Amino acid sequence: MYVTLEQPTGARLITAADQDIAIPATLRYTSADPLAVHIVFPPHVTLDGEGATWTFARTLLGEGLSTSAGLGSVRVRPCGESHTYVEFHSPPGAAVLRFTTADLYRFLARTYTVIAPGEETVGAELDHGLVALFGGRV
Repeated sequence: MYVTLEQPTGARLITAADQDIAIPATLRYTSADPLAVHIVFPPHVTLDGEGATWTFARTLLGEGLSTSAGLGSVRVRPCGESHTYVEFHSPPGAAVLRFTTADLYRFLARTYTVIAPGEETVGAELDHGLVALFGGRV
């Protein structure tokens, strides 16, 4: 049986005019996908009117709370002692959101109670597939 954690939170969308707009979001973690965290945005805050979910490595979130982390479509970096920026990059553009660092720490700590860092398993099927892909024997 899988465990799913959800934590509603708010973020501030940082605009090009250096203004910020309140954006509701939900932080989600599930033991079915133990290496990832998800940030879910409701339909009314997306351009297409459909909800959006960004999924990225749980370790990226942890690293980004203390130092700049990420090179791809999601980047996380501290903004002073009380805030953290999460940047989402896609072909149409980028969005920068500012979260309260304490909210992210609390969420991350809750995920560690479900599956501790380093204790994640990705499942036997994926393990076997990776071994086969890299030329090992199953």
